[in-house]
Amino acid sequence: MKKILLVEDDPNLGLLLQDYLQLKGKFDVVLCTDGEDGLRTFNKQNFDLCILDVMMPKKDGFTLGKDIRKVNTQVPIIFATAKTMLEDKSAAYDLGGDDYITKPFRIEELLLRINAMFKRVANKTDNNDEATETQFSIGQYHFDYTTQIITDNDHQQKLSTKEAELLRLLCLKKNTVLTREEALLSIWHDDNYFNGRSMDVFLSKLRKYLRADPTVEIINVHGKGYKLLVS
Repeated sequence: MKKILLVEDDPNLGLLLQDYLQLKGKFDVVLCTDGEDGLRTFNKQNFDLCILDVMMPKKDGFTLGKDIRKVNTQVPIIFATAKTMLEDKSAAYDLGGDDYITKPFRIEELLLRINAMFKRVANKTDNNDEATETQFSIGQYHFDYTTQIITDNDHQQKLSTKEAELLRLLCLKKNTVLTREEALLSIWHDDNYFNGRSMDVFLSKLRKYLRADPTVEIINVHGKGYKLLVS
């Protein structure tokens, strides 16, 4: 049975979600009503997925997600919030979120997203050796996908989860085209306009991290996607 951490400060909604996911999804759901309790609970138990409300007392969901990522870089995180601004969605993904659902939402939709998330995790685990490749040489840089760190001599640059996932895809396709659709579906699981804008921000950051080496370049391929060039 998959175990889910649900952190929701509205007790009525929290209990409703907990009961539904346990009954319909057959999940073991642990409910916390504030961010501090959520972090304590996460540190004491092993979870397969986290659902975090963003607007919470004591510790908001974005801060909680950031703290969880310091402990575990792999556990899927779904943020749930009434916020709809592009900046908030970008923040959710930049902090290592895997999905984002806007309130009010249908509980059935949340269950579909959870099942899709677990399916993607299972597929990633079952993939071939390419999926397990975590060490990359990029010109004068070394990129460790596991630690999400780019190393250049004695300098280290820590990446966000989304930055690391995007750079890894570019490395796997080095000197060939990574299509925009492939990147969006692989990392954001949706190739909509807002996710595309978020990805453009992450690409700009990656270019900045790699700019010290003139032999390394991330270029746009018009109408197709991107290419990591290493000469």
